[in-house]
Amino acid sequence: MATAKHGLFSFGNWDFNITESHILKSDGPDREAFEKILSPLPQTPEMTYDQNILRVTHTERFGVELSALDALKLVNAEKDLMKVAVSEAWKSSRDESQHIHEVFKPFDWTFSTTYSGTLINEGEKALTVHPTTEKIDYEKLKIEEKILFFASLILYEDELADNGASILSLKCRAMASGYFILLRFYLRVDNVLVRIRDTRLYCDYSKNYILRECSLRESPYHQLDIPVTDITDANKVVDHLPLVSCTVEKLSYPPLDST
Repeated sequence: MATAKHGLFSFGNWDFNITESHILKSDGPDREAFEKILSPLPQTPEMTYDQNILRVTHTERFGVELSALDALKLVNAEKDLMKVAVSEAWKSSRDESQHIHEVFKPFDWTFSTTYSGTLINEGEKALTVHPTTEKIDYEKLKIEEKILFFASLILYEDELADNGASILSLKCRAMASGYFILLRFYLRVDNVLVRIRDTRLYCDYSKNYILRECSLRESPYHQLDIPVTDITDANKVVDHLPLVSCTVEKLSYPPLDST
């Protein structure tokens, strides 16, 4: 197993634990153990960073964790949700190395996931989830404030047999006033569609809840009248994708003692 790097940043009552390592090997005991957990999913992304994990916890032992393993648990293991010709190209690309004719079963080969983070409730005070009409204050986030901690991780990536890209990544920044996390799933199936599913987590330390915003944007490929270089850049194409849905939740916790 590759040696993972561990980092810890603490501010006030919050701890930011980050683990970072190399891509999971394509074969061997580590890959077998990882895929066994995800069974019956027949395949996993070509580039899976199984040890890349961000864990943000309060001293009262509640918080949020983001990992490739939990994200892949939400991939549809039984249905091909992208019924297009490129699925055959994906299948063909794996014929020789993985005996795909013998083991192939329909599943979502784009590795699309609705993952929005894993809640941690290990203490007496726990997070509770409920919908809200409150929005993340993006204007406040635009105010220049010193970044005390920053992390950027790729959780998994697959080139879909040279037919596009499927990438799950995250970024986190912590300031003196709070922290902000962006978990982004970017999917591009060339000549078919582009989709971005974003999960944003914002915690204002002065409040007893975390806001979690989940949005879905997508567009047929042919309707994107922008340069290809922009389509292949998630940060650029996102502004050209129509909003399909957006929900906001409060991850609330009981008021905490100020001492």
